[in-house]
Amino acid sequence: MKNCKRFKILSVVGARPNFIKIAPFCSAIKSHKNIDHCLVHTGQHYDAQMSDSFFKDLEIPTPDFNLNVGSASHAVQTAKIMIEFEKVLKKAQPNVVVVVGDVNSTLACSLVASKMGFPVAHIEAGLRSFDRTMPEEINRILTDSISDILFTSCTDANRNLLKEGLPKNRIFFVGNIMIDSLRANQAKANKQRVLELLGLKKGGFCLVTLHRPSNVDNLNILIEIFSALEVIQRHLKVIFPVHPRTQININKLIKTGKIKKSDNLLLIKPLSYLSFFNILQRAKFVITDSGGIQEETTVLGIPCLTVRTNTERPITEEIGTNILVGSDKKALIKESLKVLTGKGKKGTIPKYWDGNTAKRIIKILIRLHTQNILFRYPKSQS
Repeated sequence: MKNCKRFKILSVVGARPNFIKIAPFCSAIKSHKNIDHCLVHTGQHYDAQMSDSFFKDLEIPTPDFNLNVGSASHAVQTAKIMIEFEKVLKKAQPNVVVVVGDVNSTLACSLVASKMGFPVAHIEAGLRSFDRTMPEEINRILTDSISDILFTSCTDANRNLLKEGLPKNRIFFVGNIMIDSLRANQAKANKQRVLELLGLKKGGFCLVTLHRPSNVDNLNILIEIFSALEVIQRHLKVIFPVHPRTQININKLIKTGKIKKSDNLLLIKPLSYLSFFNILQRAKFVITDSGGIQEETTVLGIPCLTVRTNTERPITEEIGTNILVGSDKKALIKESLKVLTGKGKKGTIPKYWDGNTAKRIIKILIRLHTQNILFRYPKSQS
């Protein structure tokens, strides 16, 4: 295969977690003049709070293509992305397609690229919850199985991929790219005035985030969680940025009297990345069902109570600050009171969660490109 002077990378984003992970990747590329970067936004998350504010806060370049697929069922959304992304690939002709995370955009674009003969590099490969009822787990497994290059954030991810029979020479342990964004934006986040506006003091509140359908669409479980929050708010303020879809269910339960408003439980609108980061690092502890927040709290040294029975990020529980409490009211209250009495879980930071993951990834991609390993080249240059 003939060597190609310029290296064309196409990267894909679609949803809120993707934006946080792609920002440092875009930034790292800027210092390499021989790389042409094409950014594609599928439009899976598209409103101001879920998309626009993240591009602004994280200084992500304006996408070269926006597929504008919007919301839909998993099948319809995935299909729409595949149809539109095929058109983009025919025009762009990249040397490699880079996908991140585990959302529908990740699977849809990696599948199209693979079928069209374009190498796929998956950032955050190998994470497994071993729970196939989670749509994200299906996305992770399928994306990894067809990816040519697998960038992992932890050693257990490497083990998972090897157990699944993926070649060792395609697996690269590079660290956690989400932490790159955390490190790079800490100073900017510190300048936000969220605590002042909400009347909060550092360490004087618990931060809650819930978005998984298993928690927010199952009304019986949502009632159980709110019952626990009602107890917790007696001891300190509880701040809950609520997604509009979740707010609808909460309003139904309040109207029927199944949950009640509490003085110290503040339900607020979703926050931008910098505003959320500002209050995250100042919380006494966090209650969440987010995978990314399990990682961020581990790095920040903040106790994290995860409202799930499993996690695709077990390292945050093994050596980090994370504890799985399920949706059990008693367990959630018990672990919360432990934190309030100074017995919250302490942890250590995993290897390579140091803010330099994007640089490692770019270095590896350039080496593979230079050696003509795994890459195809645009037809016009072949």
